[in-house]
Amino acid sequence: MSSLTRRQREVLTLAANGKTNTQIGEALGITRNTADRHLAGVYEALGVRDRAQAVAVALAVGELGVQEIYVPEKARELT
Repeated sequence: MSSLTRRQREVLTLAANGKTNTQIGEALGITRNTADRHLAGVYEALGVRDRAQAVAVALAVGELGVQEIYVPEKARELT
């Protein structure tokens, strides 16, 4: 497994926070298609098939930190 690029990490962080590829593109000033390509690179680098697995694996291997993920108020009530 190779490490993620800075841009791949940015895209994955936004995806982990519930953003669509269109929203990711808007946030980063790139097209949705470019966001798609960055996510495809994330999946390949991590050896995964989808967003949920990418986030889980990235957290497990230290590519993302839990502090980078927004926790909605309703979820905070569960603790």
